[in-house]
Amino acid sequence: MAATGSLPLTQYPTYSKPPTSQKPQKKPLFSLPKQTFPLIFSFPFHRSLNYPTKPPRFLPLCDSLQENIVQNIENPKNFLLPNAHSRQILSPESAPRIFIQDPPWISALFWKGLYKMTNQTVKIEHKEIEKRKYNLLRRRQVKEETEAWEKMVEEYRELEREMCEKKLAPNLPYVKGLFLGWFEPLREAIAKEQKVQKGKSKKLRAAYAPHIELLPADKLAVIVMHKMMGLVMGAEEDGYVQVVQAAVHIGVAIEQEVRIHSFLEKTKNYQRKQIVDEVQGVSKEKEILRKRVNSLIRRRRLTEVQKLVKNEEIKPWGRDAQAKLGSRLLELLTETAYVQPPIDQSGDSPPDVRPAFRHKFKTISRGPRQKIKKRYGVIECDPLIRSGLDKSAKHMMIPYVPMLVPPKKWKGYDKGGYLFLPSYVMRTHGSRKQQEALKGVNVKNMRKVFEALDTLGSTKWRVNNKVLAVVESIWASGGNIAGLVDRNDIPIPEKPYSEDSTEIQEWKWSVRKANKVNRERHSQRCDTELKLSVARKMENEEGFYYPHNLDFRGRAYPMHPHLNHLSSDLCRGVLEFAEGRPLGRSGLHWLKIHLANLYSGGVEKLSHDGRLAFVDNHLDEIFDSAENPINGNRWWLAAEDPFQCLAACMNLSEALKSTSPHSTISYLPIHQDGSCNGLQHYAALGRDNLEAAAVNLVAGEKPADVYSEIAVRYIKSF
Repeated sequence: MAATGSLPLTQYPTYSKPPTSQKPQKKPLFSLPKQTFPLIFSFPFHRSLNYPTKPPRFLPLCDSLQENIVQNIENPKNFLLPNAHSRQILSPESAPRIFIQDPPWISALFWKGLYKMTNQTVKIEHKEIEKRKYNLLRRRQVKEETEAWEKMVEEYRELEREMCEKKLAPNLPYVKGLFLGWFEPLREAIAKEQKVQKGKSKKLRAAYAPHIELLPADKLAVIVMHKMMGLVMGAEEDGYVQVVQAAVHIGVAIEQEVRIHSFLEKTKNYQRKQIVDEVQGVSKEKEILRKRVNSLIRRRRLTEVQKLVKNEEIKPWGRDAQAKLGSRLLELLTETAYVQPPIDQSGDSPPDVRPAFRHKFKTISRGPRQKIKKRYGVIECDPLIRSGLDKSAKHMMIPYVPMLVPPKKWKGYDKGGYLFLPSYVMRTHGSRKQQEALKGVNVKNMRKVFEALDTLGSTKWRVNNKVLAVVESIWASGGNIAGLVDRNDIPIPEKPYSEDSTEIQEWKWSVRKANKVNRERHSQRCDTELKLSVARKMENEEGFYYPHNLDFRGRAYPMHPHLNHLSSDLCRGVLEFAEGRPLGRSGLHWLKIHLANLYSGGVEKLSHDGRLAFVDNHLDEIFDSAENPINGNRWWLAAEDPFQCLAACMNLSEALKSTSPHSTISYLPIHQDGSCNGLQHYAALGRDNLEAAAVNLVAGEKPADVYSEIAVRYIKSF
């Protein structure tokens, strides 16, 4: 900081050369009479001074921090530090000043302090911005989990009103058109059933009666329709769903919604009670206390809601109650849902109206190699439903989508994961013994497991929009490349005119084969549409998270079933980390090896040097794939995992074309897996060097393949 002193304009000291006869003596740079000045300045004046007759009068020093330092810094013209030989002569109206250069350490301290202060302010503001962003995302997540079914109900009500006003069915996607036709009859049937059960005595009421009354009829209708169609979309190639599976699936969804609906109703009642109390009048002390409580609820809403849901009167229903309620609602759906093919304008025949779902019995084997077969009740949908379902999967209600905020940390069997949707640390598939065993385990013994699941759940992901654009382009053009299923069915062979029994039999077999292939394609198309619908929903999000839980073996999986990083090549190629890291030398090295592994075709069996050489020899193809994946040479399509290979090509191309490849930020996940994990454990337990080398437990020049080794030994044995 520059210190300033003031002198009268006409009384500046004059300077003269010292006499030559006198011996030079050390004098202070600027000496002043003893009786006057309390402060002493150093300035590079000449050594010898002729003092004026009247000593100069200095005004008190003025610290520059007191003179609008912020404004001076913002305007550099007002903040000039003079050099050592600068002079400033001011007009008589203002007090003249002498600017004195501060030592360098003072300026350094000043700028360091200013930097710290600014940096602290920026950090505080950044934290506030992040906090507001998190709160906004959490509110969206809460709405997504609690109001999804309510939004669906409102949508169908609005469509019904529009249809009644315009006297014309709105132009809707195929599946929504079906739902709109089923919604009103199913809602009326459920409302009638609720009324009938309510009018009966307790002894005559059905087992599902207490549960069917807990939700409005329109919400029950929407849940049943969406859950049933979701099961049909995920059904195997034969296109049927077991009754028990469908009933339990619907019952579980209704129980979840009952808990959320109960909380929302209690919140509304609490708000109504507040209004009544305010109208009746309460004391100021109670009013202040209520405001504090409300503020606490707003700030800690999630915790309060969790306590409320936990302490409410609703107890777990159990599989029996879920299955009974689901069975009755399924029965009402089969009685009220119909489909009708497009009306032939030229024909005189009456319209072909037929049930959308049929209840049948089917003999099913539990596994492809099991000879024991059992007879199960199944729900089979009309072929007309399946014909257009794969093109409108994006309009289906998808539960347990990726979260916008980090999931709750696991603290118990059912404490963790999603904010409101029921989440369990292990998938028990309704097994009470497994549930009770998990609940009985001490939380301290599960701490490491919970920490591992929390680490997986806190990993932030995002959609790789470049790869998604390529997928959408291929899918729009009909699929059938890069591992995507063909969007068109194969034609059914026509019946031959010949009466030859052999030809007729061959035709029947070809028809069966064509129908089987078409059913498989339909199932795969539905699966692809579901994956893409989630990707489209999340593509503009900054990031999202996957809550994880375990299966009975202890393997961790994302709770969201469709688009996740452990799924198919399509999903792995479309997903990437939301938080990138510089590649570095080792990262660039492993990125090339990763690309070679994805290309496969025997390349993954080479040594590391061989795989690196393969990538270096195909850099032109890699650059072409990254820049022009659709209309270029399409080298990436020959890879075993094409979409992951394309993502790696894009990342490697970006790195190698940058001025500093090692500092390129990479968001690409590199998957690494053990080889023959079970045999690796056996080799480690047996301390067998030969077996360890066969399963890559010891270092080798090339990766070993134990299955190839077994095949070679088997052939040699003959």
